[in-house]
Amino acid sequence: MLSKNKIKYIRSLEMKKFRNESGCFLAEGNKLVKDLIPFFECECLIAKPSWLAIQSDIQTKELILAQENDIEKVSLLKTPQDVVAVFRQPKYILNNESLNNELSLVLDGIQDPGNLGTIVRLADWFGIKHIICSSDTADIYNQKTVQATMGAIARVRVFYVSLPEWIKEITCIPVYGAFLKGKNIYKEALSTSGLIVMGNEGKGISSSVEKWITQKLYIPNYPQEAESTESLNVAVATAIVCSEFRRRQQLY
Repeated sequence: MLSKNKIKYIRSLEMKKFRNESGCFLAEGNKLVKDLIPFFECECLIAKPSWLAIQSDIQTKELILAQENDIEKVSLLKTPQDVVAVFRQPKYILNNESLNNELSLVLDGIQDPGNLGTIVRLADWFGIKHIICSSDTADIYNQKTVQATMGAIARVRVFYVSLPEWIKEITCIPVYGAFLKGKNIYKEALSTSGLIVMGNEGKGISSSVEKWITQKLYIPNYPQEAESTESLNVAVATAIVCSEFRRRQQLY
């Protein structure tokens, strides 16, 4: 049975304060929850009988069979589906040495949860396993972020650090940054390993992080002499940059 206290607790996970206190996060939707269950410890699952009937080996500490309006009572979505799950946040340890032989993303002040979730999804698509975020980047466990990852949060590890202090310790690999004024990404040599820094939606990469970047890259518009929009959405820019890095790896 879904109690009032349980409803209050689940809905409180919309706020970062309560996510941090509980060490949990919320995920909703038939496919998303199914995709995340094998990867995260499930504290509580509220599901309609129709969803449970087509699942196998569901591992959860608490299972609540949803009655007619139970999902609507706990859901944060405009259009609730058949299942809501509370997962425990994993405790990852960032090992800088593990980044030396791979591409990783670094996010400096990304504010929009949807952008962050989309970037995690892009990282998963392009085989990028680690994302390092500044402390003021949106919370990876924000419900909107989790939904936007479309399950990629299970395969991409996201870390939060004091970015200027952390990035200055990275000396073995190149540090690329996306700027409005930089060198044409399509004409520059690109490494198979390194950090790709993407900046805030409005302000770009902060000056405290910029000074540690070894190569500034620019995505040119087409044709270059034409008048066009001022800049690209950060998630769109991330997709283009990651695609070009991976394309080069396929060529050589």
